[in-house]
Amino acid sequence: MCLAIPGQVVEIVDPANHIATVDVAGVRRKVNVGLLARDGDAARPGDWVLIHVGFALSKVDQAEAVRTRRLLKGMGQAFEDELESLLESRIE
Repeated sequence: MCLAIPGQVVEIVDPANHIATVDVAGVRRKVNVGLLARDGDAARPGDWVLIHVGFALSKVDQAEAVRTRRLLKGMGQAFEDELESLLESRIE
């Protein structure tokens, strides 16, 4: 099962390559936010985004991020598997 997990943009670390540090459930990882820039709605620190395999797919508001995270946690193993995939991913 493929899931997109909400995370909050902490910092844009490489603007030229669209790389940001994002906090996902207390885990900080670098993710590519370039897909958001295509729509003219570039990610900024404080934004909430949905992340899948190292890419931010869309922005969401904080309330939606909290609801989504709560729902995903309720899915049990599927959420744990997706979080594990995020933990293993590395963008340098």
